[in-house]
Amino acid sequence: MNKFFFFLTLFFTGISISAQKKYAIRTVAFYNLENLFDTINDVSKDDEFSPMMELKSNKTKAYWGKIENLSKVIHQIGREKTKTSPVILGVAEIENIKVLEDLVKSENLKKKNYGIIHFDSPDKRGIDVALLYQPRYFKPIHYEAINPNIYFKNRKIFTRDILLVSGYLDGELIHVIVNHWPSRRGGEAESSYLREKAAYKVTQIIAKIRENDENAKILIMGDFNDDPTNSSFKKILKTKSKKEDVKEKDIFNPYEKMFEKGLNTLGYRDNINLFDQILFTTPLLQKTKDKKEYTTYKMFKSGIFNKRFLTQKKGRYKGYPFRSFSNGRYSGGYSDHYPVYLYLIKEKN
Repeated sequence: MNKFFFFLTLFFTGISISAQKKYAIRTVAFYNLENLFDTINDVSKDDEFSPMMELKSNKTKAYWGKIENLSKVIHQIGREKTKTSPVILGVAEIENIKVLEDLVKSENLKKKNYGIIHFDSPDKRGIDVALLYQPRYFKPIHYEAINPNIYFKNRKIFTRDILLVSGYLDGELIHVIVNHWPSRRGGEAESSYLREKAAYKVTQIIAKIRENDENAKILIMGDFNDDPTNSSFKKILKTKSKKEDVKEKDIFNPYEKMFEKGLNTLGYRDNINLFDQILFTTPLLQKTKDKKEYTTYKMFKSGIFNKRFLTQKKGRYKGYPFRSFSNGRYSGGYSDHYPVYLYLIKEKN
């Protein structure tokens, strides 16, 4: 483990300190894997409508090509600063645990020995969320799938579960909530209402965690199908984007400022959106710039992993994330979403 601890210089940290100190830095990330389905028709799901199942030929080649491409991306997220891939990675749009087992056993990831936390969700298409983690750094102690129990006009909405995982990151208790909120299909009024209900369920999960730990460190990640300024965040979760505005029980969203600057994680119906985000509670926020010590894990930096090779260079989707499927064919890309990440940092004892 010692090789993943390193000296952060004044230039890198931006922290005003009189001498170098040794820090631990870990990457936490989220990635929508864009319909990571296997090639087997599951009659209990509507998976025949997935892009993978709709391919006319070469399904097996497309599947393993997609596994290889996704593993390349995951291998690189955060690596330039931490020398390893994310220690915690939330994922969305996966069909089952088998595709995740294939992913973590791929050549790029197998040495990390990723653990998998996954539940089959009630989503009609059969897409789920899950959490991958490197057990040498993160040790789960509790996990559960929570149904958001959303109804619209007395009709049950079968959407993805919300995944809660609690565990120790290098001995420090962290809670991770993985989301994939209802899509924007069905009209703006209805879909916005559904996402507000999903956001409300997240507030209930946070409240329950805080019953045992008022100062819980909670990461809320996912493909929210909403931008940081939408009502699900600003009205329901009451997120803040300015450190000076953050109070004790608030949720900080670093992606709101990125969105205001025009950054994005996907293109949806010819609009630029930032649906993929990682929010967190204030105990993970380092509020004062002149504080000299990170005695426990704090957020150092958040970002969007939007390297050039992940961007479509030509055609209809030029400038968008280089997707895996287009016009009923496997395009050889990665995902129609960019991954998002944050660095957690603390001083090494």
